[in-house]
Amino acid sequence: MTPPESQGTRDRAGPEGSPAVSLCVLRKRADFLKAASARRQGTDGFLLQARDRADGEATVRLGFTASKKIGNAVARNRAKRRLRALAREVLGPAARPGWDYVLVARPGATVTRSYADLRADMERALRSVHRG
Repeated sequence: MTPPESQGTRDRAGPEGSPAVSLCVLRKRADFLKAASARRQGTDGFLLQARDRADGEATVRLGFTASKKIGNAVARNRAKRRLRALAREVLGPAARPGWDYVLVARPGATVTRSYADLRADMERALRSVHRG
């Protein structure tokens, strides 16, 4: 058992290779709508929407959407969990400061597609969105 003085004092710096920018989750509908009207790149597994806020802040904001077309609550939650894991792994280090990203789940594909394919889709979509 660990001594009480060392409990809860975990280093919060994050793992090596973690992004230098801070990640934040989008909560307001207006932010989702602004991202929807900006750059988008569709893949077989999901749709990536990205927008440069141009506000000078270094934070990267993320949003996740899974409509009822995905299925019941279990399927929607599974799709969002997979997208969150993908965003942490791929989008975290590759995201540009001052950008908003929204990942939209696709019916059937987001839940059933292999994780390796989703990862390749994300890398391809990011290159495409940041190219323009």
